[in-house]
Amino acid sequence: MVRVGGTTAKYYRETKGLKTSGGQRVKAGTILTREGHRWKPGQNVVGGMHLVAKCDGEVYFTRKKSRANKLVTIINIRPAAAAKA
Repeated sequence: MVRVGGTTAKYYRETKGLKTSGGQRVKAGTILTREGHRWKPGQNVVGGMHLVAKCDGEVYFTRKKSRANKLVTIINIRPAAAAKA
């Protein structure tokens, strides 16, 4: 088995991907995804390969076509103040 960054390749694959779901409340600094090209940052989200929440709030997803005409999922955060209203 190949070792990658202190863990085996089998378990390394399991750590990648989406870490939150739609409608879930998150705090600022929460990791939303790890190592994925499928997701792009939207409102109140920062990062490239690892997307992180900029503020407290609720996660929601939108989809749109990229320049290459492929569907891309955009991860957004609805701020906590707006979510309560």
